[in-house]
Amino acid sequence: MDRRLLKEYIRSVIVEGYPGRKLRIFDFDDTLVKTRSMIYVTDSSGQAFSLTPGEFAVYEEKPGDKFDFSDFSRLADPQEIKWTVKILKSIVAKGSEVVILTARAVEDPVHQFMDEIGLPRIEVIALADSNPQRKADYVALRAAAGDLSLIEFFDDSAKNVAAVAALQRIFPDVKIIARQVNHQSEDPV
Repeated sequence: MDRRLLKEYIRSVIVEGYPGRKLRIFDFDDTLVKTRSMIYVTDSSGQAFSLTPGEFAVYEEKPGDKFDFSDFSRLADPQEIKWTVKILKSIVAKGSEVVILTARAVEDPVHQFMDEIGLPRIEVIALADSNPQRKADYVALRAAAGDLSLIEFFDDSAKNVAAVAALQRIFPDVKIIARQVNHQSEDPV
């Protein structure tokens, strides 16, 4: 799908007319922003290499792999992904509740970036864990509270999207929409 069509598709699928209280959840890295942050991996043989967040999203962990996420304690040359940030700003302007749900260990760099783009009051949850189940657990907690009719989840990781989408069977009274954002379709500028 070309970039223009993908952008139009994402904009068109945001559910605005759904009745009741809605929550939109956005991933941070490679969904709203690109950075120069890397994940450093040392495999069981001692060989070291690095992965971008996009590469890590599809990386299949092997026994003995050790990961270093220290780059994610700060923002390294953040570049907003303009079309997803535009969607986020549109949702915020319409008054919908929004949460940034990140695998990062600390919230401060994310809050700083949100302030810089004019969205200082968005809640940020830092999970300090890249396991897709942790994001699904957070979404399940919000769905179980019983006060939401719709949860819409945006993430670049297919694994995270699948983990959240699987919750629909568990919470049939809450419409759960999990959308994979193709971060490679837009050059960060």
